[in-house]
Amino acid sequence: MIKIVSYDEQWPLLFSKEAESLKNILQENVIDLHHVGSTSVPDLASKPKIDVIVVVKKPENAIASLKNSQYTYRGEWNVPFKFGFTKRSGYPINLHIYEEGHSEIEVNLIFRDHLKNNMQSKAEYEALKLKLATDPTSAQKEDHHFFSTYTLGKDSFIRNVLKQENYDGKRFLKTTHHFEWNEYHRIRKELIFDASGLKYDPHHSSLTDPNHHHFILYHGVQIVTALHVEFLNSTTAALRILATDKAFQNKGYASFSMRLMEKWIKSQEIKTIKLHAEPRERPFYEKLGYCDVDFDDVCIVKDYINLGKTL
Repeated sequence: MIKIVSYDEQWPLLFSKEAESLKNILQENVIDLHHVGSTSVPDLASKPKIDVIVVVKKPENAIASLKNSQYTYRGEWNVPFKFGFTKRSGYPINLHIYEEGHSEIEVNLIFRDHLKNNMQSKAEYEALKLKLATDPTSAQKEDHHFFSTYTLGKDSFIRNVLKQENYDGKRFLKTTHHFEWNEYHRIRKELIFDASGLKYDPHHSSLTDPNHHHFILYHGVQIVTALHVEFLNSTTAALRILATDKAFQNKGYASFSMRLMEKWIKSQEIKTIKLHAEPRERPFYEKLGYCDVDFDDVCIVKDYINLGKTL
């Protein structure tokens, strides 16, 4: 069961204390610190854990510094270039490390400030959390989901708040929530499989294989692009799917997604990426630095070219 407790006036003080400690650990690497999550909103019931965003100049240096402290590194979770840590000695802390300019910093602050300034939304969010927390399955994780049903159950509410606040940023994320998977499948099916006369399998083994990574690009609260990349080995990856929804094509979303995907796989020590493309797609990929390569791999379409790039 998920534990939800009444608001504690000590929470802002605990954040301030932790912020000072983090400044001492990270020194000049720190740009800013933010208290986020429910414990940052006065009079809102919450899980008794302090969530802290730390904006840094160099995430790799921050990771090294924090690994030598009382924090435990937890990886990126579902957000590329978000580096998570937890501390369970003393009051529980969840730490979120971001490089300056990361989209999720703004998203967290918009949601926090909306709850601070909107009593009705705060009451509705608290009621939702209490309802989800009392569900006996709240702490369980569904098939191929990293997060608990409690966390997944809050997604629709958060997206609605972002819509109310006219959030218009771009977010490149790993496909996680039910809405995201539904849109991911729809875009893949309509743009790739239906267009090629192929049957689409929403339960294909690649959806749960740890070597396959599934991304979506949001613009505001609308998912516009789906991207699927497979790690073939420790140094080579294959782009399996890149599809932008029809209403959003020719607006730069595909190239934006490609650049972020390449940056991410490079951070995972991938040196080369290869792909199959239709001949008409050659100009798009050549603009991104791709050229003809050998790629001994099965393709789902008959007429294709093999392209690749060294990262």
